[in-house]
Amino acid sequence: MNFDTVKLEKKGAVALITFNRPEVRNAFNTRMTEDILAALIQAKEDSDIRAIVLTGEGLSFSAGADLSARDNNWTDTEEALVKGYLPSLKEIMDMPKPVISAVNGAAAGIGSAYAMACDLTVMSENAYILQAFSNIGLIPDGGANWFLTNTVGYKLAYQIAIEGERIDSKRCLELGLVNKVVPSDSLIEEALSWAERLSVRSSQSLKLTKQIMRKALDSSYDDIYDLEAKTQNTLIGSEDNIEGVTAFMEKRKPNFS
Repeated sequence: MNFDTVKLEKKGAVALITFNRPEVRNAFNTRMTEDILAALIQAKEDSDIRAIVLTGEGLSFSAGADLSARDNNWTDTEEALVKGYLPSLKEIMDMPKPVISAVNGAAAGIGSAYAMACDLTVMSENAYILQAFSNIGLIPDGGANWFLTNTVGYKLAYQIAIEGERIDSKRCLELGLVNKVVPSDSLIEEALSWAERLSVRSSQSLKLTKQIMRKALDSSYDDIYDLEAKTQNTLIGSEDNIEGVTAFMEKRKPNFS
């Protein structure tokens, strides 16, 4: 399927999804919210795809919402956030396959929410995250309050939100907002290489670990412990479990289904 505002490319077992409105720094209009959701669903349903990389075309990951867009189909901002952005953000978070954001430049506003929604993040040295809402009398949205608070804690999250300043790649790494910082000319190569390494690991292990860790963000220790026990019980003796143990005993790399 071809999209107007997003590119979807298969790189072996990896899907590379690229925001493709470089003329407006990949700012979101209604079509882009629709295209990114469709691209994510297509990657999810493709059994050959085992990992996903999300990035932006040109110099920016995404500058946020396109304030000049003329294709806005929503009646108000609440509807745009709930019916426009939320479905694709949830698709990333609920995706049974690992999703890596490759942040190639500015990740501002709703663009930063998409970067933070991903399971893992690689950022180029010249990239940054920006929550500039307080500069125009608004609040962070797209779930940014939740992402930031759960990642860096309340005090730092609040500081980032109310100061409205760029958080450069070095600081993002220090705060745990990203996993790796790499030179800009090797960003996509590094992200794809990481995704390829993940693609040969046990898909059931990656999927269920993601589900449980996401649930752990708003669950008690006891609830997660019980969920771990139940899940582990179902996985013992599975095809991937047997292959992993056999490969270990035979001193070879496993070939997971």
